[in-house]
Amino acid sequence: MTTSLHPAVERADLLTGLKRYEEARELLARRLAEDPEDIRAWIELARTHLGDKENGAEALAATERALALNPEHIGALLTHTSALRIGGRFPETEGVLREVIRLAPDYWFGYARLADWLWRLRMLSSGKSNGGQIQREDMTAGLREADLIAQEAIRLGPEEVYAYEVAWLIADMSGDHAAAARMDEAILRLDPQHERALARRTRKAATAPGVKAAEAATLYADALASTPDSTPMRQGLDAASYRLLRGLRWLALLCLALAAAGIDLFQTDGETQRELPLVLGQRLWDLVPMAVIWGLGALLRYRRLRAGVRVNLLSLIRRLAWARVVLGQAAWAMLCALLITQVPWTERTVPIVLFWAGLVPSLATMWFDRPRNG
Repeated sequence: MTTSLHPAVERADLLTGLKRYEEARELLARRLAEDPEDIRAWIELARTHLGDKENGAEALAATERALALNPEHIGALLTHTSALRIGGRFPETEGVLREVIRLAPDYWFGYARLADWLWRLRMLSSGKSNGGQIQREDMTAGLREADLIAQEAIRLGPEEVYAYEVAWLIADMSGDHAAAARMDEAILRLDPQHERALARRTRKAATAPGVKAAEAATLYADALASTPDSTPMRQGLDAASYRLLRGLRWLALLCLALAAAGIDLFQTDGETQRELPLVLGQRLWDLVPMAVIWGLGALLRYRRLRAGVRVNLLSLIRRLAWARVVLGQAAWAMLCALLITQVPWTERTVPIVLFWAGLVPSLATMWFDRPRNG
């Protein structure tokens, strides 16, 4: 019986890692023709079937051949559990995984895999026994049982990310947010670029009460620097960038309100409205607060943004129709504000129309477009 890894099996393992399953199977077929008792070759053959369209039947056949040669081979047993799950025999995996733990009580992965699947198995069993309805007490008991096993996996493999991932999932399913946060910290300690843990931590920080859009965008941009291919981080950056664009609309509406106040657009009790038309100096002076608002609220703020956030703002405007709508509404409101203040009106009828024309489109969509960030 072959115990060492044959060069052909080693090459097949590399090909499987590259998802070149057909080539790997050709190598393994030749190897097994030479030595049909090569357990590692049978295991690797099963892995090619699991990776290529998840062919459970072929994978099961290969692992059963391996286990026929050595029923206590840990690698064969673990691969067999994957084949059972893909092959529609998921409930059988618990017994096999408990056998792995019996044979290798100090091997962390057996515990981690059992914890990962056990609570799912308990829920399936509960649903099957209760007409498709999972009982809460069964779910709680299953998660508690799985958590104890996951903690043992962490004790045996304190530097193994997968053990913490399983513990995080169990804590999250249990609603124990504090424990889930501790698991995320442990995961990021071991793997600072772990995509899912980094995404969860960044989302939590970016959506915390009081966090402004620019801060949220910076958090997501920092996370993307570590995980540039992370879809959740890109979506989060888009959402924060969209909030920044919505902020521009508020600036425009503030300028519109100042324009209305500048020519006493609406009469108040006990006060006499300014005489129209306003003199040129007054009309020019009305531009000053608007310039300050845009200079401090938009230009300076934009210049302080990280380069990646500024690039994403421009990209979002090109990609997202609602971003262009919001930007257009801000521009329209500012145009109305400028017309109200800079044209020497002799009566207030047209300025009032302009005021409502600038205000209503934004108010009509201000809350509706809140979720339209991507």
